[in-house]
Amino acid sequence: DTDTAEPWPVLPATPYGYAPVIPTWLESAWTTRDNTPVTNPITDAGATLGRVLFYDTRLSANHTVACATCHVQALGFSDDLVRSVGFEGGLTGRRSMPLVNVAAYQPGRMFWDERATSVEDQVLRPIQDSVEMGLTLPELVSRVESAPWYPDLFEDAFGDSTVTSDRISLALAQFVRSIVSTGSRYDEGIVLAGGNPAADFSNFTTQENRGKQLFFGDGNPGCVVCHLDRGPPPAAPNANPGVFQPLFARINGLNDTADDGIGGQNGIPNDVGRFKAPSLRNVALRAPYMHDGSRATLLDVVEFYDHEVANVPGLDGALIDAGTGQPRVLNLSTDDKAALVAFLETLTDLSITTDPRFSDPFQR
Repeated sequence: DTDTAEPWPVLPATPYGYAPVIPTWLESAWTTRDNTPVTNPITDAGATLGRVLFYDTRLSANHTVACATCHVQALGFSDDLVRSVGFEGGLTGRRSMPLVNVAAYQPGRMFWDERATSVEDQVLRPIQDSVEMGLTLPELVSRVESAPWYPDLFEDAFGDSTVTSDRISLALAQFVRSIVSTGSRYDEGIVLAGGNPAADFSNFTTQENRGKQLFFGDGNPGCVVCHLDRGPPPAAPNANPGVFQPLFARINGLNDTADDGIGGQNGIPNDVGRFKAPSLRNVALRAPYMHDGSRATLLDVVEFYDHEVANVPGLDGALIDAGTGQPRVLNLSTDDKAALVAFLETLTDLSITTDPRFSDPFQR
């Protein structure tokens, strides 16, 4: 395929710096959780190549979609659809997952059902999917080889201009892992509080501090148990008040009988209904919510955990009332529900949505 209708990518003379800068207070937990393999560290040249590939519509069969079509920078690298739209108008099976802070998921497995063993594995799968992008790997290599801007980019990244699907995977994975969010009001607040999440943050409103108190509380609702891995199953050895990325896929009681999640991939009955959860960072940018997009707003999500959790097999222990053995009913007040939403909104990092390092280089 030699179509050159696309404009050339516009790149800086000196590549942007892509090495993530992790705040001191978060560094220990991030290092422990980082799934970046020693064989594919982030380099400026590699991530630059990955950025161009991420936005290149040549990577779809009819030149209509790119990786960025379903992972929109302005929307926290997700989209605003219940199901994303593929190259021929077909719909994906699940909601688009966000691509922010994916390096901090220690198990390294990707997709809602964790079918990809790594980010390197994940980035090639949508390209080959018959609904999403519709190419074979040989077609992908041919497409990339035919574009005149890639020889220099591959040489900068890998030492020569040879195009392979493995190199495409490595570069895309470097770019995706470089998308790190640590510039929210929460980050500002915890620094001002000396790294103590339990303190009132001076840059928060009274409502936001109340929401933080509820989120980090060990009792009701105790969101911290799952989202910071402070409870079973099993308790995490390196919980930290800032990653907001569960270390373990969980069964959350959504009761989606049409989707077996991880159990549908590995055939293990105890994993039926178990799904990976994305980081809560920038969660306010990426409605709708859950793997099926069934909750339209953050308030809907809070309402779900307040009183809509279904008593499904394998329901996470954090969501079960120890006295009754039934799903917990939180009975949060209207004010407390609003406070939780306000706190989740403090995790928004708008710098991610405008950072030129992560933007479309084709300037369509």
